[in-house]
Amino acid sequence: MHLFGTNVFEHQEVTAVKGRGQAGTKLRAIAAVVLTLAAGVPSGFAQQAAAAAPDKAASELPSAPTPVATEPLNLRASQRDFSKPAGSLLGNPINMYRPTTVAKASFVNSVRLSDLVKDGKIRLSLSDAIALALENNYDIAISRYYMDLADLDLMRAKAGQFLQGSGATVNSFTQGGYSSSTGAGGGPGAATGGAASGIGGLQTTASGAGPAPQAFIDPTVTGALKFDRASQPSSSFFTGGTSTTNTYNFTYNQGFVTGTAFQFTLDNSKGTSTNPTTTYSPVYNASFNAQVTQHLLQGAGIWINKRFVYQATNNRQITDSTFRQQILYTVNQVENIYWGLVNAYEDVQAKEQALEQSSKLSADNRKQLEIGTLAPLDVVNSDSAVASDKQALISSQNTLNYQQQIIKQAIARNLNDPALVAAAVIPTDRVSIAEIPEEKQPVDELVQEAFRNSPVLEQAVLALKNDQISLRGARNGLLPTVDVYGYLGGSGVSGSISSNLNCGFYPAGKCPSSNPKADPTKYAYVPPTGYGTALGNAFDNSSPDKGFGFNINIPLRNRTAQAEQATALIQYRQAELRLEQLYTQIRMQVVNAQFALTNDRALVQASIAAHDFAQQSLDAEVKKLRLGASTTANVLLQQKNLATAENNRLSAQATYAKDRAGLYQTLASTLKQYGINLTDAATGVVKAAPVVPGLTPAKEGAEPTLVAPSTN
Repeated sequence: MHLFGTNVFEHQEVTAVKGRGQAGTKLRAIAAVVLTLAAGVPSGFAQQAAAAAPDKAASELPSAPTPVATEPLNLRASQRDFSKPAGSLLGNPINMYRPTTVAKASFVNSVRLSDLVKDGKIRLSLSDAIALALENNYDIAISRYYMDLADLDLMRAKAGQFLQGSGATVNSFTQGGYSSSTGAGGGPGAATGGAASGIGGLQTTASGAGPAPQAFIDPTVTGALKFDRASQPSSSFFTGGTSTTNTYNFTYNQGFVTGTAFQFTLDNSKGTSTNPTTTYSPVYNASFNAQVTQHLLQGAGIWINKRFVYQATNNRQITDSTFRQQILYTVNQVENIYWGLVNAYEDVQAKEQALEQSSKLSADNRKQLEIGTLAPLDVVNSDSAVASDKQALISSQNTLNYQQQIIKQAIARNLNDPALVAAAVIPTDRVSIAEIPEEKQPVDELVQEAFRNSPVLEQAVLALKNDQISLRGARNGLLPTVDVYGYLGGSGVSGSISSNLNCGFYPAGKCPSSNPKADPTKYAYVPPTGYGTALGNAFDNSSPDKGFGFNINIPLRNRTAQAEQATALIQYRQAELRLEQLYTQIRMQVVNAQFALTNDRALVQASIAAHDFAQQSLDAEVKKLRLGASTTANVLLQQKNLATAENNRLSAQATYAKDRAGLYQTLASTLKQYGINLTDAATGVVKAAPVVPGLTPAKEGAEPTLVAPSTN
């Protein structure tokens, strides 16, 4: 027993950041002093702003067993890891700007299903049904995409973006599986096979509380190119003329998880002008500016800027756990459908046997009526029983037909194959009522096993950790914004002096530009320079521009941040209670499931005894009738009792089988019990069929007359 705050789900990077806590505290203390001096804020408030540790009360969770993480972690249906970008600067950078391709979904049934269709029939074992569901079931196929979506959300978080979520949930679109043909059996609170919903209400509206992560963690380069041509009329000697201006400006932005932002700008231009007063034509201008900005309070530190990465990592584990829960749910659903099919199949056999018995009795009565040893009313009574049994058989056959369609849509991807649609499904397994170890195992041991294996608890613990991260983010959002920045820049200019200024005031032929023999010491002349000179002057510190400063933003009432932090804390408290409630619910489900299985076995044994008694009573009554010591009405009554006992036996066995599967699902031990490989389930290729314990083969005998399934 230990606190959740120290369990195995703590992310490694969070631990690494904790080592920097002392330096971070000192930095915030310095920032608080600067804030006090700059804005005259009371020192008490500065001390509160410097506090970096999370609310201790918020990190203390109820002590409870820790669920084991779903293994293997980071399940994938495809070979690609979507948490990593396509292409790289050192590899193939073009791929970063190409659309991603995702393989088309398959709508073809697996080969395993085609191999089972023989002679217009599908002889289906429970193991085959589960394997086919793992390969073909739509609920599972849809769930596989959640893992890729969670990886993509992790990639977004690494780029400093808000999370979108994968939307992972347990799909329950497959029809059938949980309708019971009888209310018999079950525990004191009725047995449960597990829930299809995930953590539900543990998703909070304050999940993104706190300052936004530092933008542009993925660097960006922007450019602005402009080519301008303008002619202006002259209104004086200093205006007018034709000018051209070409600008080539570039900006590089880079954010860092420390809360640091770097920006570098390089501006360039080339211009010409026909105005006589222009100094340079053409003129080259070049300037640069490099600025670094660091958050000191709100948004400062690695943890606050990587908290979405930690949450996305937890969400990835939640998605793995949700997929495991999907497998548990769908396998249990397929089992319920299978036992419903077995029940319907055996019910048809029972109804055929009942019709055969009533038809034989009716035929014997007619013979006795012909020889005058039986009253006509007895014949009418037996004929009525035959008609009733025919109607019951037709109804049972229709139920079987429907159950065949139900199991096909659960284990097949494509139902448009006429051979598959027309094939009758014959279940080859029956449940054994031999006692399983879980029935006699101490309930506390079963409860601890459920706590360790439950994917619902695993998701709840991880979601609670995400809530704790959100709470710490909301606390950071309470702090004022204090940023320190420093910058360094420079500028340069070059070009050709306008001819009017360079040579316009000297005698013709005397300008050095047109007379190489002219004495340069006698006449003033500036030789032309190019863009390289301007760029060199910008970076040679001849015209520097440098400095530093602070940006301070203090919300005087801070009501929005206060409300956000309080909301996150209240919802966190709700999540704590909900988590503890989940433990109680799972405990009660385990207790109830164990009671249900014990009751179900007793009910099966009682129903078998009742069936044997009804069979023997019918046989005895038939003998009496043949000896003239009974009546047709008594025989029909015994036949009705036998039919009722047969229905009770079939229903009790189906209930026992379903509740046993439900116990495995509640304990989250189905995968272990059946040998289901979670990696195979993720890829949709089952290499080894599951092995379901506690089964016996169906008795060999005449198969019932099956109605061809409808192809409509």
